[in-house]
Amino acid sequence: MPERNNDLLRKKIYIIIFRSDTPAGKLFDITLLVVILLSIFSVVLESVAEFRRDYITYIRIIEWTCTIFFTIEYALRIYAIDKPKKYIFSFYGLVDLVAFVPTYLSLFFAGTQFLVVVRAFRLLRIFRILKLSRFLSEGNILKQALQNSMHKIVVFLMTVLTLVTIMGTLMYLIEGPNNGFRNIPLSIYWAIVTITTVGYGDVSPQSPLGQFVASILMIMGYGIIAVPTGIVSVEMAKATELAKIRCPACRASISDIEANFCSNCGVNLERIQTKAKTPEP
Repeated sequence: MPERNNDLLRKKIYIIIFRSDTPAGKLFDITLLVVILLSIFSVVLESVAEFRRDYITYIRIIEWTCTIFFTIEYALRIYAIDKPKKYIFSFYGLVDLVAFVPTYLSLFFAGTQFLVVVRAFRLLRIFRILKLSRFLSEGNILKQALQNSMHKIVVFLMTVLTLVTIMGTLMYLIEGPNNGFRNIPLSIYWAIVTITTVGYGDVSPQSPLGQFVASILMIMGYGIIAVPTGIVSVEMAKATELAKIRCPACRASISDIEANFCSNCGVNLERIQTKAKTPEP
């Protein structure tokens, strides 16, 4: 009986911490997000001399409150999960550990340069916000859109790299070292700055031909910037439409319209496919 009660307790804790499809899970995620932002805010304020001098007591209270919360949360995650080692040595597991360890180290290494470096790692807590997004349908849509856009964006970036290499080499031949284009890498740097419309102005063409080529590159830059936005926007629209299709049994989103069975509960999806593929009259 005690072992059964222990398993039930672990299951309840697991559902609350690792899932957000229950009121308790959603409340935990919101609370965790608030504590993360609060802890980052305290670290940022501590780096400002005026705030550190006038409000160090309050900053320390916030810091230790967040540290205790993260410590309890970390222990509960290890307790609730079936494979603790997999979590402990995962990326987010290490980030969760770094979230509270530096504060305890400050008890032994206060005032040392080593502590200053270690405390900077507390800013890694912000990565925990990304971990929470996987529980949100909007986060899944964005993730799916980025994955579907990856090959197109890679091809686009390769095209841009080829273009700036050609334009940088051309400007090196036109302007030359006398006008600031001392070598081809520097000229490629100028092409990247120009095509992205940043325009630092540290290197600029002086000859009429060079200015003409630069003008063409600037105009191209406006069109090039819109390309990846369009690619991701189209994929996000597709992912949004796909997310509306749900399993009739468990209500989980169907990530693949061609799937024969639900990846979550295994129910037959043939009727969903037929309905989705049949055009409306």
